[in-house]
Amino acid sequence: MRKTGKGKGDIFLCRLAVWVLAGFYPLGAQAVLQDEIQVYDDTINDPGQWGLQMHLNSTPSGPQYIPPNDGMVDTHGYRSTAEISYGLTPTLEAGLYLPVVHGYYDGTQFAGPRVRMKWIPQKAPDTGGLFYGLNVEISDIKPIYEPTQQMMELRSIIGYRDAEWLYDINPTLDYNLRPGYRQGGPVFSPQIKVGRNVMPGFMAGFEYYSVLSTLTTMFPYSQQNNVLFAAVDINMKPWVINFGVGRGLTQAADGWTIKAIIDIPID
Repeated sequence: MRKTGKGKGDIFLCRLAVWVLAGFYPLGAQAVLQDEIQVYDDTINDPGQWGLQMHLNSTPSGPQYIPPNDGMVDTHGYRSTAEISYGLTPTLEAGLYLPVVHGYYDGTQFAGPRVRMKWIPQKAPDTGGLFYGLNVEISDIKPIYEPTQQMMELRSIIGYRDAEWLYDINPTLDYNLRPGYRQGGPVFSPQIKVGRNVMPGFMAGFEYYSVLSTLTTMFPYSQQNNVLFAAVDINMKPWVINFGVGRGLTQAADGWTIKAIIDIPID
């Protein structure tokens, strides 16, 4: 378990966390569940270690194109999700997401749980090298936010890191578990992260998120959900923060998105 200590770095990051939270105050009408925006790497809890993260994101401007039966749109939405994790073995970690949607008209609602199991058989060596693993997630979300409601996600994790660079890709397949929503098969949605350590404890780079196709059919470009984020990672343990500003590249993607992930020290 991580130990906390008070100092200038802790005070600075506390203030930054408060600023981020304030900046995500709900702006308007509608929201769709977007509980986590992250590219998974080889980070995993030690056996017996608990972890807590807060995932925050807001959407000042939503998509130009909204597919039929696609639930509520993101415009002016605000989402906060607590992620609780527990290390089972040196390579296996369990997790639970508790997403909450905040809206101007529909108030604050718990959207439904997601559970996950993360397996990292190969972590990058301290001297740098390859890492890989798999994350399996099952969700039961209210249909107002995700019409398919029950989903299973298979997220591969493949990357390389050294003292300066991080290269990470998550080829992901989303399976609809609810009858009547399985036409076309699983949806392919890759995520990519490239970052460079510019100083100790500070990485800058980009993250790319996309919803491209089913296994048999490529979506038209205008209907793909492609978003590019400028992102920074601040590592001043026990505080770790990921912050990014994203721009939609296609009509189906949100115009602008702001997101943060904050590790909360719990021991």
